[in-house]
Amino acid sequence: MQDGNLQQLSQHGLLKVNMAIYPIIHKETGEKKVIEMSVHDITQWYKDNPEWQRDWSEGCASPGEVGDWQNRLGNRNPGWREVINRVANVPGSTVEKI
Repeated sequence: MQDGNLQQLSQHGLLKVNMAIYPIIHKETGEKKVIEMSVHDITQWYKDNPEWQRDWSEGCASPGEVGDWQNRLGNRNPGWREVINRVANVPGSTVEKI
């Protein structure tokens, strides 16, 4: 499919393209906003807009995601904890028991 056809489909709401979301902050004014853009285009956008930078205070993961992967993985896969704990017992292993 040609790029022009993809643009037409997108303009008419027939094609949904998911873009990455970037919280940004203006270096001088402190103004904050969120932009939606492809991963491939963000580097060029930062070069074209040097007065803006990524707002890392917004983080890159929600609080529910940080540190919770072990619990979610263990709940979905009941044998997971046993496997990890057995690996942790191997001499020289740096894996911690869950």
